[in-house]
Amino acid sequence: MQLFVKERDFYKTALFIALPVVAQQMVNIGVNLMDTVMLGSLGEIQLSGSSLANQFYFIFNVLCLGMGGGAAVMTGQYWGMEDRKSIHKTLSLMLGLCAAIALIFTVMTSLFPTRILSFYTNEVLVMESGAKYLKIMAFAFLFHGLSLTTVIVLRTVGIVRLGFYNSCLSFLVNVFLNWVLIFGNLGAPRLEIEGAALATLIARIVEFTVTFTYVLFYDERIKFRLYDLFSRIDFSIVQRFIHMAVPVIISDALLTLGNNALAMIMGRMGKEMVAANAITTVTVQLSTVFIMGLSSTSSVMTANTVGKGEYDRAQAQGMTFLVLSAIIGALGGLFINLLKPYVINYYNVTAETKMIATQLMTVVGFIVVFQAIQSVMTKGVLRGGGDTRFLMVADVLFLWICSIPLGYLAAFVWQLPPYMVYFFLRLDFVIKSVWCIYRLGSRRWISHVHEVGPAGGREAAV
Repeated sequence: MQLFVKERDFYKTALFIALPVVAQQMVNIGVNLMDTVMLGSLGEIQLSGSSLANQFYFIFNVLCLGMGGGAAVMTGQYWGMEDRKSIHKTLSLMLGLCAAIALIFTVMTSLFPTRILSFYTNEVLVMESGAKYLKIMAFAFLFHGLSLTTVIVLRTVGIVRLGFYNSCLSFLVNVFLNWVLIFGNLGAPRLEIEGAALATLIARIVEFTVTFTYVLFYDERIKFRLYDLFSRIDFSIVQRFIHMAVPVIISDALLTLGNNALAMIMGRMGKEMVAANAITTVTVQLSTVFIMGLSSTSSVMTANTVGKGEYDRAQAQGMTFLVLSAIIGALGGLFINLLKPYVINYYNVTAETKMIATQLMTVVGFIVVFQAIQSVMTKGVLRGGGDTRFLMVADVLFLWICSIPLGYLAAFVWQLPPYMVYFFLRLDFVIKSVWCIYRLGSRRWISHVHEVGPAGGREAAV
């Protein structure tokens, strides 16, 4: 099989989808970077507190990615079939589920912020600092969740610039309010970590307002309107959602819990390790924006192609995306190693923290190649092809039976250096990459949305 698709339109479409997604991710990372830099100037306690608080918030964020990504498998294939009515029903179902989960997180975070932080660290000052952040962020779940999931679905029908423009606006609002509220500029009170949380909350509300103003009043592509939210439930859509989207949600939920277990392991290795990981995380995100863009692009294009019933073309596209992921991963590793001394020296942290961060980034420079491959396969090609049940196993199995146990042993039994602990905590990327490459070559990953009928039987693929 040829490694690259020889169709100019394929690459034009990929760039049309990928570039706004990459730009959006860069803006989002810029928001996180400014939070980290501004709080980092106040010392390790507030930096560590916000970092661990965001680990819990990240659980909800990834659940939203799962809900949006799962629904996008269906809407992408429905768009290939030109079935707008089913897109409306799928979007309504997803938004209702997202709102319910957001409410649960809001109640949990409002009532038990300190208890939540105690799972990540046993340092009292870090817990108290993070709890202040979480109490305010509790009100951001609903706004962020509805906006994020909707933007993901809109990409599958070719609306890709909305997320970018929205993120730019959010970035400007967040950075300006951070400057005002963290440090007490323009006559505002000096709120420090609480100011960072309040700025983020306001930015999420702005994102929500822009997204739904466009979707409900200006969009003419899918023409989703407010009354569609209250339409009668279509149980055939529900069944297909359970079959194709729920495995994505379960997969991302268990994957997030696993990643939080990794954060708990690192959190109990001391505030230096937490701060070093926070610095490393931002740098990794910056260097992997093209991986995120390629993942999103491959998911949308694969879903559209499978929806049209062009399975051989989907297989050829999948192979091309695999090769591109390996190339981008290698470039990302090179970027991390070139950038690390400049990034680390920017932070006002101890020499020990800087040393740990340097070692972690060296490990990441190697691991990122496999991170790219498994991300594009699991979050892109295979997911877009509807192979969500397989991915529910692939996304979770090796994290829970390999990375978490080995990471725990490396940290607390073998007492290995932080960079070795980090390597074991990310070992699942390597194993998962190999497994997903085999799955792609098997051609058993393509599943049309109409292969699940209203009564559970198989329908003829369109």
